Amino acid sequence: MSEAEITTDHDVIRKWTESRGGHPTRVAGTGDGGVLRIDFHPPDDGLKTIEWGEFFTVFEDRKLAFLHLNKTEGGQPSRFNKFVDRDTGA
Repeated sequence: MSEAEITTDHDVIRKWTESRGGHPTRVAGTGDGGVLRIDFHPPDDGLKTIEWGEFFTVFEDRKLAFLHLNKTEGGQPSRFNKFVDRDTGA
């Protein structure tokens, strides 16, 4: 069974995302900073693409961590990810 990993390392997050064809976004209409998401192809119309600098500013301001899977149970690259509180993991 694949196990989720948690990181706050910006390089790990960026490499994981880009290796899967993803890019940083926020949920459209959620205000200053918004709700962060990673978007993949095909793009989700409800998400607004943002630059990595803005993404990581919000990430740090909100003290988030990146929960993700590297591989599916079948051994393929996983796209599963979630942003959690870095102190509680929730």
